[in-house]
Formats: sequence, C-alpha cells, structure tokens
Amino acid sequence: MKGFFVIRPAILALIFLAACSSGMTGYPLLFPGASLGTAASDSGYALRRGAVEITVKSGYPAILTEIDAGGGPILTQAMDQAGVPAQDRPTRIIQLQSDMALYQANPAALVAAIMVYGKEP
Repeated sequence: MKGFFVIRPAILALIFLAACSSGMTGYPLLFPGASLGTAASDSGYALRRGAVEITVKSGYPAILTEIDAGGGPILTQAMDQAGVPAQDRPTRIIQLQSDMALYQANPAALVAAIMVYGKEP
C-alpha cells in the first residue's frame, strides 16, 4: 500500500501537466504519431498559404479591384489555392468587401482572410 501513495502524487502531477498543455503535439516522445500528423498538416497548410500569398501579392491592385467588383480570375485563383468551397465564395466575397479598408492597407491581412475561409483538401 505504501507504493500506491508514492506513485499517486506523480500520476497527479502528470495529469495536471497534461491539462495545461495545448495538445498531444507537445509530447512527441509519448505520442509520436500525433507529431508526425501535425508536421504533415503544417507543411500542407504552409504550401497552400505560400501559393495564396504569391497570387495575392503579385496581383495585389487587381485583386482589390476584383473583390470590389464581386470576383475575377485572380481572386478565383487565390480561393482555389486556399481551398475555399465554391458554394461559400459569394458569401466570402461579401465579407471581403466589408473589410476592404483593412485589405487596402495590408495585403497580409487579405492572405490571412482567404486562408481562414479555405478548407484542407
């Protein structure tokens, strides 16, 4: 019975530490599969975001005009790259139009907004 009381505080400490973490990815030695999945997911996101960023920044004045007009080829390309579902795009364009002042001053904010609307393939 003495061993039980010695181990119990250690188990409680592990439970409290796990509760304070942001997820299993903080413990790659305990959950190696979780960290591999996160790495693959992060690299996929980074590739999509990089493509969207190149599209937005290389056609920046034109994409702002397209947002204002309700669509266009550059905006469509950026949304395709981000994985924005086709049925969501009219609503997302209205949302982009409502925040136009922010995007006119900050292309990175536009990239982030488009990525938020996207879904992983």
